Amino acid sequence: MAVIVAAFYHFFDFADFVNTRTPLLETMQALDIKGSVLLAPEGVNGTISGSRESINAFIAHLQEKITHAPITVKESEFAAHPFRRAKVRLKKETISLGEKVDISQVGEYVTPQDWNALIASPDTIIIDTRNDYEVHLGTFAGARNPKIKNFKELPAYMRAELAGAKDKKIATFCTGGIRCEKFTAWLKQEGYEHVYHLQGGILKYLEEIPPQQSTWQGECYVFDERVAVGHGLAPTISATACPACGHTLTPEDRAHPHYQKDAACPFCHPLAG
Repeated sequence: MAVIVAAFYHFFDFADFVNTRTPLLETMQALDIKGSVLLAPEGVNGTISGSRESINAFIAHLQEKITHAPITVKESEFAAHPFRRAKVRLKKETISLGEKVDISQVGEYVTPQDWNALIASPDTIIIDTRNDYEVHLGTFAGARNPKIKNFKELPAYMRAELAGAKDKKIATFCTGGIRCEKFTAWLKQEGYEHVYHLQGGILKYLEEIPPQQSTWQGECYVFDERVAVGHGLAPTISATACPACGHTLTPEDRAHPHYQKDAACPFCHPLAG
């Protein structure tokens, strides 16, 4: 029987996050849910897998007992648990940008149905907020790849490359929505006037937009054993990850002379670069 994979996040004032860890882990274990949940003073973030009934019960528990509000959830199906166990971790932030960010003021949400029109505009600058190894598998047509290794490098990229674009339309996106939402809050703080982010992230776009209407190119990296998904959130049949360095690999990468199965890839081979 297929399991449901649910990615979720919610920003809120979470003063009691430390004391929530143990009972939340116990709830996951009681429902036979696997995956990872992060708790921080600014909110909750996680990706989990389980039966339809278990996922429904867990999300209901989160909303009724913890967030006291609806949370953003993206779902897909997989043949088995893509995670090995349940984990609940305490963090200073759900996702760190490396600088203090007031998340009470974020950019404008753009639905998947309205996204194509926004990024088709010639005066819109499209920024992929993900790490370079994620972008390697796919991105939106016309998007800029900041070529970062860590989310914390984005502010430096903006100051170096787009400091003079504060009056331009800035459209941002990420896998599930949490990174680009926090990034738009930083952009607002820095004085960027017209800031937008894809609601629900790439996952929601791939779920709702048919391939014939899509401007997405390639596959979307996910942080579990599926490696990546495509339109309709179908698991990848072509992308893999290097067991040595973790970098994503396309069929072309695996045909490279520096690729050695289970040993090295073009990004970590001793002769690479």
